[in-house]
Amino acid sequence: MLNLYGDRGNIIALTKRMEQRGIEVTCDKITMGKTFNADDYDILFIGGGQDFEQDVLLEDLKKGKDKEIKRAIEMGKVMLAICGGYQMLGLEIHDPLGMEGGGRQEGLGLLPVHTTFTQEKMLCSSVGATLQLEGPFADLSNLDIAGYQIHMGQTTLEDGMPFCLLTDAYEDGCVAGTVMGTYLHGLFDSVPFTQALIDMLLARKGMTGVRINAQDRAARREHQLDMLADTLRTSLDMDLVYRILEEGI
Repeated sequence: MLNLYGDRGNIIALTKRMEQRGIEVTCDKITMGKTFNADDYDILFIGGGQDFEQDVLLEDLKKGKDKEIKRAIEMGKVMLAICGGYQMLGLEIHDPLGMEGGGRQEGLGLLPVHTTFTQEKMLCSSVGATLQLEGPFADLSNLDIAGYQIHMGQTTLEDGMPFCLLTDAYEDGCVAGTVMGTYLHGLFDSVPFTQALIDMLLARKGMTGVRINAQDRAARREHQLDMLADTLRTSLDMDLVYRILEEGI
């Protein structure tokens, strides 16, 4: 249900990257009213969505899924949450201005963050890097990342806790143990980050995999545009095109 900004694409991208490396992947959708067994999974993912959906889904999570999620974390399973999912894994979500109905709601408490809804909506592309990480995510340190943000809430950390992602001078993510939250949609377009995460998951299962020479989406787009430009140059009188542009003839 939390797929408003195409976050299911993260799972599609991660699954595709694994399959390209010869890794068999099973992906299950756990929706409202459905239970799950943490023993069956290596990574859990929650995407983003409308703020009013978070109220409904938090209630559903607290009917039993929360205990299984926490058991998964205690077992050392990896969890990634983006945007609304990131907010729900925090300590609380506060809406003092009534932007989404008002009130305060307790999160799952898996990340040491507080979210407050404001009148300003963040809508931007972002580039940056992971910071120096400790523990299970250490091999994901200092990696270039890129994506985009669409959210109302501003998320802050408990005093003394480090952020894990820095984009365009904004602190956009948090790590606690094997749990990572971020506002960055499209995270798995960043090839080094995706490869490092896959290597981490494989290592935790005692597996190894051969890295492929993957090309991220931005680089592929630039390559395709270059090919189109080359075709136009060989098919058009470019000197005349430039004269038309410059002289208006």
